[in-house]
Amino acid sequence: MSIEINFELSDSDLEHFRGMMKAAIEKSGDVSDAEIIAKARDLVATMEKSNLPEFVSTRLISLQTLIDAVLDEEWQMPEDEKREIMASLAYFSEPEDIVPDHIPVLGYVDDAIMIELVLQELSLDLKAYREFCGFRATEEARRGDNAKVDRESWLAGTRSQIRSSMRRGRSKNRSRFFSRIM
Repeated sequence: MSIEINFELSDSDLEHFRGMMKAAIEKSGDVSDAEIIAKARDLVATMEKSNLPEFVSTRLISLQTLIDAVLDEEWQMPEDEKREIMASLAYFSEPEDIVPDHIPVLGYVDDAIMIELVLQELSLDLKAYREFCGFRATEEARRGDNAKVDRESWLAGTRSQIRSSMRRGRSKNRSRFFSRIM
């Protein structure tokens, strides 16, 4: 039998997490993007091997998608978007948490909260990248062996359209989490 426990983070709680994110970003100033990605990947791999509560595992998939988006050469992420995602991943590359990860059930609570904050801020980026991946997979299946012929041309048009739509939505909905911490 499972139980459901809900809690609400106040504005001051959110400020605390923004402060943690800011500290992680400042600490990562001398760390290369490759190191941040490697540490974030290690965290994802460690978490995947753990017996995670569902509230963490559901968010873990999106964290992996952020990593994939940064590394996907065909997505051609603009530098400003990449900086925001790398800043968010810097927190996950920090070994010190509020709640140590080795504590059963609760060890990843702080990580799940931070993932949720990042996902709320980058939801349009994730949606756009997933849409691009869906388009690419559909086109590869449809074109078969011809998918490699003029690939950049058929990807470029859709990539541009998806990004344009994302930026319009972002300008309307952005809570500016990163503007408060960067």
